[in-house]
Amino acid sequence: MSAVPLPPLPPAPEEGYRPGGRSIADIVDREHQQLLVLLDQLTGPDTTPQEGLAVLTAALSRHLSAEEQYLLPAARAALPNADERVDAEINADAALLGVLKGLSDETLTEVAARVRRHVEGVGALVAELRQVATAEELIRLGNRLEIAEEAAPTRPHPGTPATPPWNRIVEPAVGVVDKVRDAVTRRPTYLADLPEPPRG
Repeated sequence: MSAVPLPPLPPAPEEGYRPGGRSIADIVDREHQQLLVLLDQLTGPDTTPQEGLAVLTAALSRHLSAEEQYLLPAARAALPNADERVDAEINADAALLGVLKGLSDETLTEVAARVRRHVEGVGALVAELRQVATAEELIRLGNRLEIAEEAAPTRPHPGTPATPPWNRIVEPAVGVVDKVRDAVTRRPTYLADLPEPPRG
């Protein structure tokens, strides 16, 4: 197993230390599944609830932001010849955020198609990352991903930087503004806010 280059972290307390938390691969796989279930709910025969579109927008905005901060850089560093694939995912994310910015019942089909392509492309990178990273590395990255998601924007901002270090500085600042707007407007932003939260 080759080590995945990680951002600076405090030294482990002792040899053989295993951090607590969930693997970045498990987190991303679960979120992908939840997004697909939510899209199935929203594109089904029933009327699309407006809060469903708001939650989809927020969940995707957080998810893409955190992936670009930690998952994609880890894949670029750890996987041979991954640069072009990672760049393609970053470009696809920007296009998805652009469409997401004007999300409506009319554009939901395009967003759904782009999310399915995202799940397939990033899912392949995650599967390969599982093969080369240690369990400890995946957990440490998972902890960082979850922290990044909590600080991430809840609205699409396609013009913000998509690669470290700038996205790790800009995205949390933009996220603060989004969260203030969400609080003022009482906008739902979490899957748990929905009457029937998707399970993944």
